[in-house]
Amino acid sequence: MSRLFATAFAAALLAAPLMAAAPVLAQEAVVAAADKEALFTSTDPQLHANKQVVYHIMRDLLEANNWDLAPLYLSERYIQHNPLIASGRDTVVKFFTEVLKVPATPIPEKLSTPVVFVTAEGDLVTVATVRTEKDPADPSKTYTTTWYDTWRIVDGKADEHWDAAVK
Repeated sequence: MSRLFATAFAAALLAAPLMAAAPVLAQEAVVAAADKEALFTSTDPQLHANKQVVYHIMRDLLEANNWDLAPLYLSERYIQHNPLIASGRDTVVKFFTEVLKVPATPIPEKLSTPVVFVTAEGDLVTVATVRTEKDPADPSKTYTTTWYDTWRIVDGKADEHWDAAVK
């Protein structure tokens, strides 16, 4: 038996009792950041501008439903990688205003969505949010997980969007 294999084998034997005692299904709760607005800023001017577009999409469009402002934040072709909504700014606006019939409300001073982190790289901005789901093993309980949305910003507007939506 090689020395490397013997060392790895001994380490595995020593770790086995510790691993057996650890709960397999334990979870740390996903928690929103204390200062969400700060996550949508950057010292890099381009990344800051891109993060601000996404901030306004989330606050002004998705939270306040002021879809009349969509031309400020979404490109006309707005590619949607979500199986529930077709691409195109007009189609997305129609989905929220005519299909879901969500009424517009005053734009809040701050975002209420529980944002965990915001990452910007090049023309992409990703926002992770807290998502609370019913526990399938016990519907009287809930658990938290993370939802991701990513937008590609082109010429100061969101031109493409990805999320984890399923049919």
